[in-house]
Amino acid sequence: MSEDLGNFSMLELFRLEVDNQAAILNDGLLSLEQQTDQEKQLEALMRASHSIKGAARMVDIDAGVKLAHAMEDCFVAAQHGELDLQAHQIDLLLEGVDLLVAISKEEADSEQLTRITEKITHIDTFESSTPTVVVEPEPIAVEQPSCNDDTPTAEALPPADSEPAAKPEPAPTGGASSGTDESVRVSAESLNKLVGLAGEVQVESRWLHPFADALQQIKHRQAELIGLLDNLSGSLQNANSDEYSRTLASEIHTKANSCRHLLSDRLIELDEFDRRLHGLSNRLHSEVISSRMRPFSDATRAYPRLVRDVARQLGKRVELKIEGLNTQVDRDILERIDAPLNHLIRNALDHGIETPEQRLAAGKPEQATLTLTASHNAGMLSLQVQDDGCGIDLEALRKKIVARGMVTEAMAAELSEPELLEFLFLPGFSTREDVTELSGRGVGLDVVHSTVQQMRGVARATTEYGKGTCFHLQLPITLSIVRVLLVEICHEPYAIPLARIDRTMKLDTSRIESLENRQYFTIDNQHVGIVFASQVIGCNNTPEAGDELSVVVLGERLNRSGLVVDRFLGERSLVVHTLDPRLGKVQDISAASVLENGEPCLIVDVDDMLRSIDILIAGGRLDRIRDSEATAVHNGKRILVVDDSITVREVERNMLANRGYRVDVAVDGMDGWNAVRTNDYDLVISDIDMPRMNGFEFVRLIKQDERLYNMPVMIVSYKDREEDRQRGLEAGADYYLTKGSFHDETLIDAVVDLIGVAE
Repeated sequence: MSEDLGNFSMLELFRLEVDNQAAILNDGLLSLEQQTDQEKQLEALMRASHSIKGAARMVDIDAGVKLAHAMEDCFVAAQHGELDLQAHQIDLLLEGVDLLVAISKEEADSEQLTRITEKITHIDTFESSTPTVVVEPEPIAVEQPSCNDDTPTAEALPPADSEPAAKPEPAPTGGASSGTDESVRVSAESLNKLVGLAGEVQVESRWLHPFADALQQIKHRQAELIGLLDNLSGSLQNANSDEYSRTLASEIHTKANSCRHLLSDRLIELDEFDRRLHGLSNRLHSEVISSRMRPFSDATRAYPRLVRDVARQLGKRVELKIEGLNTQVDRDILERIDAPLNHLIRNALDHGIETPEQRLAAGKPEQATLTLTASHNAGMLSLQVQDDGCGIDLEALRKKIVARGMVTEAMAAELSEPELLEFLFLPGFSTREDVTELSGRGVGLDVVHSTVQQMRGVARATTEYGKGTCFHLQLPITLSIVRVLLVEICHEPYAIPLARIDRTMKLDTSRIESLENRQYFTIDNQHVGIVFASQVIGCNNTPEAGDELSVVVLGERLNRSGLVVDRFLGERSLVVHTLDPRLGKVQDISAASVLENGEPCLIVDVDDMLRSIDILIAGGRLDRIRDSEATAVHNGKRILVVDDSITVREVERNMLANRGYRVDVAVDGMDGWNAVRTNDYDLVISDIDMPRMNGFEFVRLIKQDERLYNMPVMIVSYKDREEDRQRGLEAGADYYLTKGSFHDETLIDAVVDLIGVAE
């Protein structure tokens, strides 16, 4: 498998060479530590360091030449039996591998480089300078890919006593390969465009079928016409009409039959063409999608080294098993899952797996097993990180949740195992009491959850105390295609990603109850609020509520909402088309697609929609589903309160509502910006420090909008510094008030000054 590298600079070629050979060095050193086929491993290690030395010489990087040469001498000495590499010496050589990579990226520290090169040069006398825990080598059991072996063969490498005389050619970086396969580098943007075009071809190919159906209708009408001509000919014969009329009728009949046969022949050909084009477009689409796929093994190269280093640091013995290396994954997902998997592996090594002494005391083998598995399941990519460690003490977790004030003691007692484990994914939550280099800061699993959620996936955990824990990530196989539930809202199709749907159901209206002016129904002993999708989207076409409602339950964990849609249209696999960036963030929408009939379809942003639902609930603006009486018309001046603190929002909303103002709320600047563009307000009250869009940016956008710039804006913030006040006024705010100083009358007086009393 060769690569088209003609446009690469020598330094870029060197960087590719080092990346490739560094993977061989890492794998070889880890295998050497396990006493696995030492002769073969030493040969591969020597050749890899030799290749790097030659490549460094070509680009005139002397430091790289010296370091690679020192490493090469070590491996040659080991081959000749003059050196028996021990664990601390392998540590040093692994550090050398990291430095070679840093050299290729021009990030190496010169002092460290000199020190490590000197140590490796005299490795036979090198002793570990720091006391280390004596641990037997940790075996790394990796399922070998059947058709993706990137290790160069002896024939493909330069002789040991010669230097490379041509550009270094890196080994292939992934995918199935054979001796005759060739590849070229294609940018991700080009591949994305090809995916879009292939999807359009697939859509266009479907248009022939309805066209052929229309021609069939013409054929039927023609048959009816010929039947009428037959009746006319019979009537002319019986009426003893003149010879000319009978001849004319016969000629018309003959030509009509000729047209019928011609149309029939063309319809057969069109039908055959339709089938061929449909098959061709499907194959084209599949091939383009396949071109984005890479084996899971491309994402796992660093994990054996990671497990080895962290386990040694913690004084633990761990066997890493990697299964499903040939599982095909979209290259975008492959790049983005590295951080979540890294967190989960470190989490298992630090939290889950016990020390050898603890495992022996528990009746377990000294060596723990950590298994990373990738597979395709039900059209999704399934990733599992499973350990056979101590598991999670659910009762201790329950107490931790109560101690942090996240739920009451009574509520915690009723939480099931899945509900308890969901708290692990919350921001800032950690089960450790102390903070170490590896954990205790409560950010790891939150990063896992947020990253997986951005990829339209879900993360779950299961555990068995004393036996181990498993983290399961379910992701789409590709981000280019999304599996969705197609629903109809306001007579338009909308797509909701299946991965974010908790369930769908036909809900009997008798199950709907009301509490504090909010409507809900109960599933799994949990109250789920219910809202019309038409009201969330803002199409002002709320359907009549019959005996049954089509409901999509969105969200997960402790945040679920029931969305009432007009009807279900079924599941689809849609090609994702990103929205033009000039549109900005479209509220409640993440992307677009095209249906098989060519009709455009919007793909719902579930997280954004859940926030919109929260805003409707907080503002008390939900349409009633069971009430038949018309909603009362609200008069009075309308105010939007924008603050990311629910306490501040509710305090300000209640204060203003008690004075007769109509009050809506938004949870941050982005939600506020969406609200002011779709509704009419007499006043906006905004905080400064908010996620997604801060108050200064929000105010500036309002004042730059031709339609909104006359609307008064008040900033209410804890910041009482003069520079913050000045910055707010420069952004366009009409009033600046500090939360630390205002009381009821201060805020109300400011509102009255700006827009007058409520009417």
